[in-house]
Amino acid sequence: MSPLFEIHPRLKADCIHLGRFELCQLLMMNDSQYPWFILVPEMADITEIHQLSAENRHLLADESNYLAENIARIFKADKLNIAAIGNLVAQLHVHHVVRYQTDRAWPAPVWGKFTAVPYSDEQLAEQLELVKELL
Repeated sequence: MSPLFEIHPRLKADCIHLGRFELCQLLMMNDSQYPWFILVPEMADITEIHQLSAENRHLLADESNYLAENIARIFKADKLNIAAIGNLVAQLHVHHVVRYQTDRAWPAPVWGKFTAVPYSDEQLAEQLELVKELL
């Protein structure tokens, strides 16, 4: 981890920290409307994927693919939305959102569509039980 690395305050406020992989912190958006995970590379002052070294770009791709494969299986996704947008939070982070044809925002993107609905304690415990195998 870069000694100057800190997760952006907005990500800290909006997410639940689940753990870490070799390169990235793994967060879960506190929005019970969608299984929504975020990878944040532990690198200070990085805003774009192309700023990573070739080795770290490959590692990010590997971690993203691992996460995508597993959440698609665990949550029986109809589709995954994976994106590194960064318009509100410039710090490089990659969203992995499980989508269903029956979800509230379908077929539109989830970003900014509806106000987040935080997990209840019971829902959070269920989600954490489902994703514990990821780490």
